[in-house]
Amino acid sequence: MTKVGLVFFPAFDWAISPDHPERQERLLYTRDQIQEEGLFDQPSIREYRPRLATDEEIVRTHVVLPSLEQRVTESHRIAAGGTIVAADLVIDGLAERAFALLRPPGHHAGRIVHGARGFCLLNNEAIMVDHLRSRLGPDLKVAIVDTDAHHADGTQDIFYNDPGILHISLHQDGRTLYPGTGFISERGGPGAYGQTVNIPLPPGTGDEGMLMALERVVLPILQDWQPDYIINAAGQDNHFSDPITNMNFSAQGYAQLTELLSPDLVVLEGGYSIEGALPYINVGLLLALAGLDYSKVQEPLPRGEGGRQSKKITAEVARVCQEIMELWEQRSSVDRRQIFGTGRFFERQSQIYYDTDNIYEHQQELIRLCPSCAGWRVISTSSTRSRGLVAAILLPWQPCPSCQGEARDQETRLLAEGSFEQVVWQSPSEIGVTGGKSQ
Repeated sequence: MTKVGLVFFPAFDWAISPDHPERQERLLYTRDQIQEEGLFDQPSIREYRPRLATDEEIVRTHVVLPSLEQRVTESHRIAAGGTIVAADLVIDGLAERAFALLRPPGHHAGRIVHGARGFCLLNNEAIMVDHLRSRLGPDLKVAIVDTDAHHADGTQDIFYNDPGILHISLHQDGRTLYPGTGFISERGGPGAYGQTVNIPLPPGTGDEGMLMALERVVLPILQDWQPDYIINAAGQDNHFSDPITNMNFSAQGYAQLTELLSPDLVVLEGGYSIEGALPYINVGLLLALAGLDYSKVQEPLPRGEGGRQSKKITAEVARVCQEIMELWEQRSSVDRRQIFGTGRFFERQSQIYYDTDNIYEHQQELIRLCPSCAGWRVISTSSTRSRGLVAAILLPWQPCPSCQGEARDQETRLLAEGSFEQVVWQSPSEIGVTGGKSQ
């Protein structure tokens, strides 16, 4: 068995603009460094090619409006397909671990997709998770640990009410960085309360703080929850040289984090210090995944003494860790009726800005408070680029018969009303569109 399967895709023909931070050079320097260090000569590391994600594999996770054809490029399909290839390598025993080193990134893409936000259109990790469950069964327990400097708001949105998913996001405090979310109080929906764990860290957090959060919060929670698979959404913009964040992590810190976390699957997310950080972070990450010595990995520009984490930051990280662990330990004793009410539905309203494509979206979501399953949901969505309202009826992976029947009745009512341009039905076993154009 290969120790690490590497799926590489730099998306040569895709960039937001020629000089945008999210461009092909992000990975070309990395590949040069991997080759220069001779990692492809290591028998424990083997490269595999990605493939295109199919329509079904995308719409199992996303509702793409107005259609896949109008929103999703070939590069997005290959990035999503590359994560699926990585998952298959591990499922089929071809590799112990797999690293999807690819772009475009995806963790800001939510369930509903009107366009790109935070450089993301499709959520690669979420598509990977749904592929894992489609192959291994809906009882699968998956933990996603997102270490990007930006809060993984899209991944949180997709799995907020999913009892099979534990989502942990370590990120720079949302009061100081896009997308302005990811606070400790965001803890999950009625069907998965407590399984959204946000760890907002102060600007300037370095190796000591990141590893403290890992050891005091992430690892104990993973030990308690016992997932079948651990996925690391490995954003690399916590690095001290990243031009769009304010963190202080190092290449050595990333390698240590990877060794301690010991993920089954790794997916690249952000990271925009193209020459000074990414090549060295990814080399260290690959070495750690393969169980090889990474002690000599070092970026060319060291931080120096002035860039070390302050005592004030260390104290704040310790306080955050303590608060999160207290909430985790108390999660089962919380009276959820006080949070979600005692009616038939819990309602959420969201105003979402797609900064990359300059789109404003309004969502109204109703979640069925079901005692037997996570509950079916209906999301009404409109945007500044849509022609009218769209309703998405969403079933969980394991719906009870009552929720299946109620959701079908709701579909019939919405189609009869005629007030929606499109009614989308989404479930793991039956994916399609009624009352509108097919995706």
